[in-house]
Amino acid sequence: MTSLRGNKEGESRPISTNVDENKEYLDAKLGVGESFDIDAHELKVGGRRIVLYYINGFADNEIVTMVLRDLNNVEGSQLDTEELEKLYHKYIPFYQMEKVGTTDEFMDKVLMGQVGLVIEGEQQAIILDSKKYPGRTPEEPDLEKVVRGAHDGFTETLVVNTALTRRRIRDGRLRFEIMKVGKRSKTDVALAYLKDVANPKLITALKDRIQHVDIDGIPMAEKTVEEFIIRRSWNPFPLVRYTERPDVAAIHLFEGHVLVFVDTSPSVMITPTTYFHHVQHAEEYRQTPVVGAYLRWVRFFGIIASIFLLPLWALLVLHPSLVPEQLDYIGVKEKGSVPLIAQFIMAELGVDLMRMAAIHTPTPLATAMGLIAAILIGEVAMKVGLFTPEVILYLAVAAIGTFATPSYELSLANRLVRMFLLLMVGFFSVPGFVLGMTLVLIVLALTRSLDTPYLWPFIPFDHKAMKDVLIRMAIPYKKTRPSIVKPQNPFRQ
Repeated sequence: MTSLRGNKEGESRPISTNVDENKEYLDAKLGVGESFDIDAHELKVGGRRIVLYYINGFADNEIVTMVLRDLNNVEGSQLDTEELEKLYHKYIPFYQMEKVGTTDEFMDKVLMGQVGLVIEGEQQAIILDSKKYPGRTPEEPDLEKVVRGAHDGFTETLVVNTALTRRRIRDGRLRFEIMKVGKRSKTDVALAYLKDVANPKLITALKDRIQHVDIDGIPMAEKTVEEFIIRRSWNPFPLVRYTERPDVAAIHLFEGHVLVFVDTSPSVMITPTTYFHHVQHAEEYRQTPVVGAYLRWVRFFGIIASIFLLPLWALLVLHPSLVPEQLDYIGVKEKGSVPLIAQFIMAELGVDLMRMAAIHTPTPLATAMGLIAAILIGEVAMKVGLFTPEVILYLAVAAIGTFATPSYELSLANRLVRMFLLLMVGFFSVPGFVLGMTLVLIVLALTRSLDTPYLWPFIPFDHKAMKDVLIRMAIPYKKTRPSIVKPQNPFRQ
């Protein structure tokens, strides 16, 4: 008889043939009787005792009821020999089953939401994958809305997300390699790629970094995984791209990127990425190439304005001699009682406060908060001389450019760059602006995302790829995949 006693702490315990020993050990470890949502149900099948473990809220009640009903109809004479094999292959009418031989593996499966059966006299237990996670239906993500095209989006359930992706890529070479991260959370993390397209070195590197994540849990899901993968903490620029759209994920898989899916998160991580991956939007590819190119350039203008408009205007106002006669009207007509740079910093902080307040404000109160921000803060602040009207105007234009940035993470990084350039202009004038721009460019040029140059195809320069960034090319003319991902198969057509 295999016993649970005598194993050292930390060793994997085998399933015992003594059902009472199994029940005593598993009940204590799982907290049966202490946690209301974990339960053990004992029944007799053909004269054999079977203990069924499950978690309320995860186990599909209909499937469990069906299995129990069929097991209760099994007679003792039908289980004279090879009881486990008969139960596994004949009497349990379910297709997603497996056998486990240790209590650790058994508990891991049960805590994932599966149903476990411990059988008297058997050294293996049966696991039924009948979990049913609570979740929402696929909805269009708020950050990546399009006028035309699909309006479904990823959810917090990993299986739903992989199904939405596979629906768009019906290729047997699409792979989803699953791993577990977190000693306590044991969160499912899946690596997605096209086997004959993606760079094997990139796949190996990502897999190695994910498997070596040493932490008790990842409740913040994909962001925690990203910080372990990228291993950067000082750089504000996003080194991976997130998407909640299955069509965007599918496009990047076709290009040769490797995606990281994390259970409990609706955001999928795209690797590797460059700065220019963050300035494109799905809407550009849902319109004709000419309209798509126009939308792209309008978006580029907004991103450039969000970074440079305020520092340049502050520089020209502080040094009127630099202003051409044709642009004399851009100066400050009435100076406020607060220094100009201080006005900008206060206004920037005010915009961030309003943005955070909007996130935390219930929808019915959002309109009232907007009126408070516009009337009380904006109008009154200008009348008392705290802000000049021009500061509010140019800050509003820069804020619109920030909101027009497709990547939320990049918009936050650009805001920090804008504030840095404002401070450099305020302290060091023209040399400060030039020095600040040079430092930002050097940081971007030296940044690498998983050994990928962040400013590609600008640095190092790639004429063909740069043309594709600046102009929205028609799909029939895009016959090759981006060379920066080093695909095994560079041709798409």
